Amino acid sequence: MAAAPQSHNRPGSGRPFPPQNRPHLQPPRPRPEPVDREKTCPLLLRVFTKVESHHTAEDFAVRGKEPKDEVQIYTWKDATLRELTDLVKEVAPEARRRNAKLSFAFVYPDKRGRFVLRQVGMTHSYGNGRRLDDSRALAELNFEIGDYLDVAIL
Repeated sequence: MAAAPQSHNRPGSGRPFPPQNRPHLQPPRPRPEPVDREKTCPLLLRVFTKVESHHTAEDFAVRGKEPKDEVQIYTWKDATLRELTDLVKEVAPEARRRNAKLSFAFVYPDKRGRFVLRQVGMTHSYGNGRRLDDSRALAELNFEIGDYLDVAIL
């Protein structure tokens, strides 16, 4: 007796599974190894905060004339956006609002030397740890030492 063909439907939905080879979906990246914070020297992260929006890439165009609202944080590449949110809340009263959202972007020079601002995630001021971006680490987001972090407090 031959086995019955297996259905590719989701149980109870009546709809087929999505195709396995979707070109627009990237495979999940492996989580970076945690850093031994006792033995590894931290990096200096220059953080720029702004209420209501991100800074523009042009705000960073002239070395030494970056925006004035800078906070310097010593951290590691395995720091999560939740950890950074809590540090920003210590220095920016607007970030402590119950309904505040923090949008994170890396600022770095492109191959031609012009600064690029690339959004990388968002957190709520008082997160519950369940949001996808809360647990994302700098290394996982392709942070490179020397990049700036721009935080829009929304």
